[in-house]
Amino acid sequence: MIHDEPGATPPAGDAPAPAAERASAVAVRYDAKDAAPRVVAKGYGNIADTIIRTAKENDLYVHESPELVNLLMQVDLDAQIPPQLYVAIAELLAWIYTLEEKTMDAAPPVAEDTVRGNEAPASNQQ
Repeated sequence: MIHDEPGATPPAGDAPAPAAERASAVAVRYDAKDAAPRVVAKGYGNIADTIIRTAKENDLYVHESPELVNLLMQVDLDAQIPPQLYVAIAELLAWIYTLEEKTMDAAPPVAEDTVRGNEAPASNQQ
C-alpha cells in the first residue's frame, strides 16, 4: 500500500479540497499467477484513510511516496500496472521482502502451518 499525506484536512463546513491537496492512497497486490502487480484499491480523503487503516490493521506495509501514488492513481482499478512502473514497483517489493526477512529472522520459530500476512494456509489454496 502506497500513500501520500499532503496536508491538513480543511475545517468542517469548508468546501472539499481538490484531489491534489487531499490524502491519497493506492493498494497494489502482486500474485505470482499475474504478469504484473495490480491496483486493488485507490482513493482520496476518507477512502484513502480507510485504505491506509485497513492495511495497517492487516499488518501490511504502508509506504509514503507522493510521486508513485500520483502515477498509480492513473491506473484503472483491478488493472495491472503499466510496464513503465515495473522498476519502481519491483524496487518497492524488494524493499518490503527485505523487511519481512529481517522480521522473520528476529522472530521466534513458528509452526509449519502458520502463515504470515493475509495469505491462506497452503492446504486451503486452490
